[in-house]
Amino acid sequence: MSDLNIRVVTEQDLDRCYEIESVSYSGEEAATREKILKRIKSYPEGFTVLENEKEIIGFINSGATHKVELSNEDFKELVGHDSDGEHVVILSVVVHPAYQGRGMASRLMSDFIDRMKTLGKSDIYLICQPDLIEMYARYGFIDLGASDSNHGGMSWHEMSLSLQDT
Repeated sequence: MSDLNIRVVTEQDLDRCYEIESVSYSGEEAATREKILKRIKSYPEGFTVLENEKEIIGFINSGATHKVELSNEDFKELVGHDSDGEHVVILSVVVHPAYQGRGMASRLMSDFIDRMKTLGKSDIYLICQPDLIEMYARYGFIDLGASDSNHGGMSWHEMSLSLQDT
């Protein structure tokens, strides 16, 4: 994996991003093609893709807001999104299963955090399944506890990272 590139998404990336989302998440947890397109169009600066010389292998997408409500399912539809918002909420961090376990999510997260600092954002929020808390903690995310969200019928934890401290 020598030739890796991280860049801002384009609409031409939609089909591959939807494919990765579909094979990586189960059932209702996966975003629809329409939701991914809306995320691309609404906040491309908060949607980065990792690609090798052949294809996109993973991505992170997000929205920005002035008021964080992580358990609010409407935000996944970008209701309340404002590109000028100081808070960033990650909606998906995903690597195609064929490329998992090789540090790709780490490359994406490190780049994403740097991009959000450059954009002047104050913090990043996300919800994750309990088994991923430790992974996000390596980037400085703090576990805020169990979430009220039952997205996809699963239990989630809320996490935050202050960009002022890093």
